Amino acid sequence: MIALIQRVTRAEVMVAERSVGAIGAGILALLGVAAGDDEACADRLLERLLTYRIFPDEAGRMNRDLAEHGGALLVVPQFTLAADTRKGTRPGFSTAAPPQEARRLYEYFLARARERQAPVACGQFGADMQVSLVNDGPVTFILQVEP
Repeated sequence: MIALIQRVTRAEVMVAERSVGAIGAGILALLGVAAGDDEACADRLLERLLTYRIFPDEAGRMNRDLAEHGGALLVVPQFTLAADTRKGTRPGFSTAAPPQEARRLYEYFLARARERQAPVACGQFGADMQVSLVNDGPVTFILQVEP
């Protein structure tokens, strides 16, 4: 399971010109589910995401996590993050989880996130989404866990 996380001052997801999820300051997480991922992967990734220290302390050093910062979380399903890009010029998707399994793990991840973090907003699985954000820093990291 993989998440591309970005520290943002704001982020929003639109579907068919309608806002389906938006946050102010916090983390935008684009979430990819690979074949073989399971609930344990989702739990480990969520733990890393929520405790990853990407917000500045009084000295300006990245020493605060999302809860310490008091920010929000926006989770967006991102099928293309699970692509195989090791060779050629066209991504392969045989490494991605089947859609039903990816949806189930995405929804599991969201439910677990909502148990631990507030507020949590989300994108819409399987939809053609437009994601807008203001990346603060810019600060962007890739977090990945494997089964």
